[in-house]
Amino acid sequence: MRNSLGFGLGLRPPHYTQIVETRPEVGWFEITSENFMVPGGRPLHWLDRIRSDYPIAMHGVSLSIGGTDPLDQQHLAGLQGLQRRVQPAWISDHLCWTGVAGGNLHDLLPLPYNEAVLAHVVDRVRRVQDRLGSRILLENVSSYVSYPSSQLTEWDFLAEVAQRADCLILLDVNNIYVSSVNHGFDPLVYLDAIPVARVRQIHLAGHQRRDDGLIVDTHDAPIAEPVWRLYEHARRRFGDVATMIERDENIPALAELLKELDRARSIAASVDAESLAAVSSQAA
Repeated sequence: MRNSLGFGLGLRPPHYTQIVETRPEVGWFEITSENFMVPGGRPLHWLDRIRSDYPIAMHGVSLSIGGTDPLDQQHLAGLQGLQRRVQPAWISDHLCWTGVAGGNLHDLLPLPYNEAVLAHVVDRVRRVQDRLGSRILLENVSSYVSYPSSQLTEWDFLAEVAQRADCLILLDVNNIYVSSVNHGFDPLVYLDAIPVARVRQIHLAGHQRRDDGLIVDTHDAPIAEPVWRLYEHARRRFGDVATMIERDENIPALAELLKELDRARSIAASVDAESLAAVSSQAA
């Protein structure tokens, strides 16, 4: 059963003090796990203060669940330690690979979508979940290349991973839009193929369009209008799913992000009212 936390934000250092002092109307905060996998210091000091007032979700960028290197046991141990400290609502990472031969490329790289890779990812997800003692969420990444060896669509691959590994999905609506433009597919087809019961969280973020028409997921700008429209469709399909806004560069004042969060709330309220009216009409 889903347990929506409502509308949240990514927890970023420029906002720590204001969050503690003003306790803004935010349902929850998401942290980048690797930033807090440290033995002590100011990051953990602020995290402890903020998590006393808000639920926290952990979101990683280094699990490399699709990589060919063995799972990083040191990383998993750090993740477990943070899990014990934070008691997060959930833990997520990306459906991707991030390095090879022991190196970290510090990027979220897409996978070939075929049966061999699917079996590989499912096995690794199961082992991570056994280690953590809970299901994890996997996020769809934005992509700029594709593989000739792919036999499945990205959305079918994601749905199959979630089903076979019994994990959950963090659906990044901006990434779906970015990839739909870059690869020429219908983003609504993507959304409609994702199993409703598997989606536990939604990401919203900004992007940049290059002069050559390619769109890059940059997290450094306000959410674009097509992404808002896609979120409306996602809300209509997936219902009351925890939704948060990511901003990692050109981080604005907290008030600006709260305005964007209010827009997400407004879209959700409008969709919910529309759904209720439809149900009432059918019952009449």
